[in-house]
Amino acid sequence: MSSAEEFNQQVISEFRANAGVVGGPFAGAPMILLTHTGAKSGIERTTPLVCSRDGDDVVIIASMGGAPTNPQWYYNMVANPEVTVELGTETFQAQVIEATGAERDRLFAAQAAIMPNFDEYQAKTSRVIPVLVLRRIAG
Repeated sequence: MSSAEEFNQQVISEFRANAGVVGGPFAGAPMILLTHTGAKSGIERTTPLVCSRDGDDVVIIASMGGAPTNPQWYYNMVANPEVTVELGTETFQAQVIEATGAERDRLFAAQAAIMPNFDEYQAKTSRVIPVLVLRRIAG
């Protein structure tokens, strides 16, 4: 297991043990756990991510810290757009919708307003960082 995987496992354990609250570098940040299916492997993976809200929707940004490429989880969600979201103590199924144009810009700006590091990530890369909306599936 890589150090990044070990770190994520610690965050996941802390999230689940503390009703969605974690400390360390994510102290005070709104977080979710997102379980998604591998685009090539078909393996389910859980990734801790910071998020924002837009009404009833959860918004995540595929910044990867401003890296030149999108994170692997982004490709998993494009290929398999039904995911499981853990938000606090609640777990639900959601449909992944990629925001585009003015909607993408509005959602990115809203998250960057509460987490300014996202503007720094965008400044580091020439790619347009994807913004994904997680819309609860009724059921």
